[in-house]
Amino acid sequence: MRSFRPRPSRRQFLAAGLGTGAVAGCNLPKRGARELDERDALDERLADLTDQSGDVAPISGKERAQRRARLGALLRQHDRDAILVEPGATMTYLTGVRWRHSERLFALVVDADGEHFWVVPGFEETKARKQIDAQGGPGGELLLWQEHEYPYRDLSAALRERSLRRLAIEPQLRYGFVARLVDELPHLVISNGAPVVIDLRARKDAHELQLMRRANELTQLALTATARELRPGMTGNDISRVVVRAQQRLGLTDIWDLSLIGPDAAQPHGQDGDRPLAFGDLVLIDTGGALHGYQSDNTRTWVFDAAPTKRQRTVWNAVRDAQRAAFEAIRPGRRAGEIDGVARRVLTEAGFGPGYHRFTHRLGHGIGLEVHEDPYFDSGSQVVLAPGMTLSDEPGVYIEGELGVRIEDIVVVTEDGADHFGEWQPGPGWPS
Repeated sequence: MRSFRPRPSRRQFLAAGLGTGAVAGCNLPKRGARELDERDALDERLADLTDQSGDVAPISGKERAQRRARLGALLRQHDRDAILVEPGATMTYLTGVRWRHSERLFALVVDADGEHFWVVPGFEETKARKQIDAQGGPGGELLLWQEHEYPYRDLSAALRERSLRRLAIEPQLRYGFVARLVDELPHLVISNGAPVVIDLRARKDAHELQLMRRANELTQLALTATARELRPGMTGNDISRVVVRAQQRLGLTDIWDLSLIGPDAAQPHGQDGDRPLAFGDLVLIDTGGALHGYQSDNTRTWVFDAAPTKRQRTVWNAVRDAQRAAFEAIRPGRRAGEIDGVARRVLTEAGFGPGYHRFTHRLGHGIGLEVHEDPYFDSGSQVVLAPGMTLSDEPGVYIEGELGVRIEDIVVVTEDGADHFGEWQPGPGWPS
């Protein structure tokens, strides 16, 4: 379960004028200097954490070409001639190209033969060509459109020329573009491309699983290192700085974190306030990062530097039991929604039900290039589990004004059951 609390990097400090004052020849603001001093001190304490990003190679251009060929076969299976893809995870998955969103349409079209072309604003030609033709890049024809023309006329002509009439729309394409396509290209049969994209990306191959396994292992190492750094009086923000820096040192990027203390964790995404840490408090840390684009997501809840109370142990054990029961229920052919029900029944039998009374959210979400992607472990999901699908298994119990406990690990459906990345949390006294 991802939160959105970005932390400033050293580069951001420098960009904001908070870099090393001695080098810049100016006085550093006191707060910025203190934060950099604290970071340097933290780096010394985390010196045993070194960059592990070279453990697994990134996805190659050859692999992306194979993905486009497989997409062509899927389009044929779904009776579609082509799919239109806007910048985002699916474009990156197919080509490695990353492009920012704007009001101008930049898109990829892949047809049922696995061939492709690009829709590119005319003034972006040089920039686009450089990225598309980079080493290992996908290449391909650029369909350029000028500011006064808009892309729809030329796109229509290109589709007609290639006899592409049945066009699937990648589900992340913004509605404004879809509406214009419907108005401007009435000859097209436009349909939701979500089933195609799910078939394309939901089942991870061996290389993707390697990347995801290592990403989650590194996040768990960072959580253990963070636990060693906890001190009374630290706030959730203080803890987050440690979590983020630990993962950075291990080679992860795009790191996010949610660190909550005691009753602040009674809402799954936290609440206003930044409670100082005290001995015996429950600490909940939900965090992750990316290894060559593939995401981790782990949550650990443990008692800070004290023996768990009977109440804390009871709640923690119930959440652990729900997580393990859900894991044991995973196997190919089962509906994803059933797995949510397994965890919910365990918590209800433990006195934390019924329904969403204490376990207030779905069991989990798909994960890969995106932290949240199809399929989902929610009771309404009709997705049939298949080998290679990766999801979070993260039950929780939340009691307003008292505590919140969540334990999260990433699981993968195997040929005869499931596996998980990294190690299970062994108990409520430590994250690993």
